[in-house]
Amino acid sequence: MADRYQQFTSSALGRQVVKRLGLPAPTPLRRHRPGDPVVSGPVLLGGAPRGRLGEAVAAIAKDVQAQVHDAPAEGERYAALVFDATGIRSSEQLRALHEFFGPTIRQTDRCGRVIVLGTPPETLIDPREATAQRALEGFVRTAGKELKRGATAQLVYVAEGAEGAAGSTLRFLLSAKSAYVSGQVVRIGQAEVPEVDWEKPLRDKIALVTGASRGIGEAIAETLARDGAHVVCLDIPAQGGELAAVANRIGGSTLQLDITADDAPQRIAEHFAQRHDGLDVVVHNAGITRDKTIGRMTEQQWDSVLAVNLTSQERIDEVLLADGSPLRPGGRIIGVSSMSGIAGNVGQGNYAASKAGVIGHVQSTAPIAAGRGATINAVAPGFIETRMTAAIPLFVREAGRRMNSMSQGGLPVDVAETIAWYANPASAGVNGNVVRVCGQSLLGA
Repeated sequence: MADRYQQFTSSALGRQVVKRLGLPAPTPLRRHRPGDPVVSGPVLLGGAPRGRLGEAVAAIAKDVQAQVHDAPAEGERYAALVFDATGIRSSEQLRALHEFFGPTIRQTDRCGRVIVLGTPPETLIDPREATAQRALEGFVRTAGKELKRGATAQLVYVAEGAEGAAGSTLRFLLSAKSAYVSGQVVRIGQAEVPEVDWEKPLRDKIALVTGASRGIGEAIAETLARDGAHVVCLDIPAQGGELAAVANRIGGSTLQLDITADDAPQRIAEHFAQRHDGLDVVVHNAGITRDKTIGRMTEQQWDSVLAVNLTSQERIDEVLLADGSPLRPGGRIIGVSSMSGIAGNVGQGNYAASKAGVIGHVQSTAPIAAGRGATINAVAPGFIETRMTAAIPLFVREAGRRMNSMSQGGLPVDVAETIAWYANPASAGVNGNVVRVCGQSLLGA
């Protein structure tokens, strides 16, 4: 969808007007294209004394063929600043953040990356160390809001013993695939990480995407197919024509089904057991809105939204995580939540409840998934440019676009790339996470 304000601010006249009036000036984001390097410029590595992730990060940087600096060079522009904060064990030692970033953060290049690595506070015994590690969140989220020109900031908590499981996450966050993800906290736990083909990490995998006939679902199907998966595109029979067009274009197949039907979970399980001999990736993207303020909402409007957006996911996952299901070892289940589920939204009591429920489902089901050798995670999109958001009234639409650190809306591919990172077999240590794809929205947590 066209963002005419961004087009204007990219013009010579627009740049003058924006500067004079102090208006937001969104930077066109650099997004991934096949063949692009993971990192498009030099990477500066730093760390607090006694950190435990320096060697692992250096190995990942070498693996992606990054030009690595261990000390800042005057006048250099950095594609990424990466700081190992796992050695910070008290609030006094938090000064190490300022000592590293104070002189260097303004050297972050256009669409650059700032990544801080820490230890999950909830795993630490020493209260002072846990306090210091929790403090990293405030620092990183502030950095994300202070960075300009499309740059992002993230915090990655890596559990002790999970040093070897961080590769997939760091590759994603360093790359242009994470263009619209900023101010996020990712937790990585211990896991066995298989070798993958980074160009086609989903080769020979079978994926299911619900609500795949258009919009974000269509982009998810395209991205998983790009990564090598055979994608089964699911939607209701009324969308059969558009669904078939998507499946044909990506070399996938279709399954026409109402996911709220009583027999839907069993039919899905049987389809993948019989037609594909198993299932590797499930993306619960299907969703609807029936907006009304709470006092004017009908029971049908409430029930239909909860049934599609939340209850169907629960029922399908219960079958897929049961003994004898077609979900293969290393399976990936991914839900699509929303910023509405985090911050709420006027006229969306039903929708916000359902999307908050998706987060609850992911967090409560993560231990069950781990017991099956699988993972379950969610994305929470903010304002994404789709046909649905194009129909929103102008001033509401503009507020949605500008009320984030990047002053612009995201694209469906931004959600899809985040889902592809979750789906990657090398993301085995990423379980129970909810990552916002919102350009670091000013609303919500």
